[in-house]
Formats: sequence, C-alpha cells, structure tokens
Amino acid sequence: MSPEAGFDWRERTDRLDAYLDGNGLEAVWFARPNGFAWLTGGDNVVDRAGDVGVAAAGYDGDGLTVVTDTIEAPRLRDEELPADADVVAFDWYADDLAGAIADASPTPAAADFPVPGFETVDASALRQPLADADVERYRALGRDAAEAVEAVCRTCESDETERAVAARLRGDLAARGIDSPVALVGGAERAGRYRHYTPNPVELGDYALVSVTAERGGLFASCTRTVAFDPPAWLAERHRAAMRVEASALAATRRVGREGGTAGDVFADVRHAYDEVGFDGEWRRHHQGGAAGFAGREWIATPGHGATVELPMAYAWNPTVQGTKSEDTTLVTADGFEVLTRTGDWPSEAVESVGGDATTERHLPLDRS
Repeated sequence: MSPEAGFDWRERTDRLDAYLDGNGLEAVWFARPNGFAWLTGGDNVVDRAGDVGVAAAGYDGDGLTVVTDTIEAPRLRDEELPADADVVAFDWYADDLAGAIADASPTPAAADFPVPGFETVDASALRQPLADADVERYRALGRDAAEAVEAVCRTCESDETERAVAARLRGDLAARGIDSPVALVGGAERAGRYRHYTPNPVELGDYALVSVTAERGGLFASCTRTVAFDPPAWLAERHRAAMRVEASALAATRRVGREGGTAGDVFADVRHAYDEVGFDGEWRRHHQGGAAGFAGREWIATPGHGATVELPMAYAWNPTVQGTKSEDTTLVTADGFEVLTRTGDWPSEAVESVGGDATTERHLPLDRS
C-alpha cells in the first residue's frame, strides 16, 4: 500500500511554512499517528496501545523526512510513504525515536511528542480547516462507516448480545480498511442507564443504540444508529428531541464559523436547545461533541471553550436524551451542511433547528417491530 490516491503531502506546506516562520523554527515533527497520517498519508502504528508511532515525519521548509528504526524502514518506504520522502533509519538497539529525531533535525524545532530541547507543536490547529483532498477522502470514509453500522443494525436480532453485535461491526469495518477505536452497542437495559454503553454479554432486548468512531487514513468519522424491535413508548419523543438539538448545534456551528466565534458560543446554543425541547439539564450527562477531522474530536465543546470554529470543517455533535442519541459527522461550510456519514438508505427526516435558521436531515430509529 501507499498513501491514498490523490493525497499530496505538499498541500500541507503553506500551513507548515507559516508555522515555521511564525515561530522562528527550522523544522517540525509528527510522530503521533494522526499527525503522521496528516502529513504523509501513511500509517506509523504497530502497537495500538501506544500514543506515539514507530516513525516521525518532519518538514524543514524544503522536503519531507521520515525517521524510523531499521526494523520499520523498509516496510514504511514500500507501503506507507510518498515516493519522495527521505527515510532516515537508526539501529533499533542503539537509539530511540526521540533521540534519533534530535540527531537528524535542524534546530530550533518542534515536535508533537517529547523530544529533548524541542518545542511542542499544537498539531490540531495545523489540521484545521480541512483541505479539499481531505474532504474527498472523508466522504468515502463516512459512507463506508455508515454502511457498516447500518448493515449490522438491519441484521442484528433482539436476542443477540451487545458483544456479539459489536464484534461483527468491528469485523465489517476492518474488512473495509477501517479501524474502530470506539464501537459501542447498548441494548434496551444499558442504553437507558449509561451514555457510554460499552458492549457486554447481555441481549439487546427491545431496542439498541449502535455507535462508532471509525478511522482510516488518519481521518475519523462518528455516527450512531438506533434499531427498535419493540420500541418503548418514549423512544420517538426523546430521539426527536436529540435530533433537534443536533440540528441546532449544526446551525450554530455555521453561524459562529461565519462570524468568527468560538466553541463556547456554539455550546451556548446547544444548551439553549435542550431547554427549548423540554430536556433542560440533559447536556450535563454527556459531552456534546465538537470538531472532527484527524482525531475523533479535534476539540469537545464546553461552556466558554475558546477554540475557533473553522469552516470548512467536519463536526460530530452527539446530543443525548436518556436512552437516545443523535450523531453523525457533518461537513459544515459557510454555505451549508453535508452529512458525511450518510448512505441515503436509512429512515430520516428534515429537522429544523431551534430558532429556525437551518434545516438538516437527521436519522430516525429503524423500526423492525
């Protein structure tokens, strides 16, 4: 394998040049998997338990350099890196990644993980807003992730266990080349009690929520679907309330992005939307989501959060009302919305935001009763 078709690391250089010039630096390095993927289009992960990969990608105002050990260099060169990347290999037994970067890099420099004498780079800020090529790859990831979630929801049965359904979902995603750092399946009993329904060996029962955060090529897409076998009487009302809060969050994102506001400004609208749909205080029981991209959430909105709302950017808002959740990953631009985790083959309806300044398609529960 190699970076996906259409990926060109040189599209990142304008931002990187501005960062180097603005901070008086000679080089910047990325070893965390999402930063490495953002710059190279490749994957530097072997051990998924670690925060730092087996290689670091650096830019010095001229070329792309990748530092890794002698174990990984041949594979990365052949399968993960652009053809014009300069690969520097160090003996695995003689050094570690941080030390090898310190030896190889011009200074002063910055890195997204601890390197002696280096500054720390805020990689998330460099990744926002999304580039055009990122959006194209995002569309493919979002569609594939939604197809996998929806297929599982159409075929699962009420007497299956949460754990069995989650295993099938992870397998389907993996077959599409997608990792699933989050795969939650909550049946009727546990989805009503917990906001993070990590799969247990208990039957789904009357209905289930299936949530995933899916990653491919460094990009992350999140979505939730609800499948109902014998839906409780309250399910439709609560789900519609959550959908309206999500629609309101998207409307606020577009408005605040146009005006140059912050995540805290959007959060204020989200909180107000909960009040308006009759579930004030529900926002306290689960985070509401935020910007997505080269992380499951580049930031999560909180009261007063100062992160800039960038456009165009992907946003994954995930409001919950006890026992229900509405969540998709949506590209928000100054002109409108594009639901990236959408197949067009799932029940949905147009939902108006609180205040009526935007209408977006939201996903309904699938009734299999």
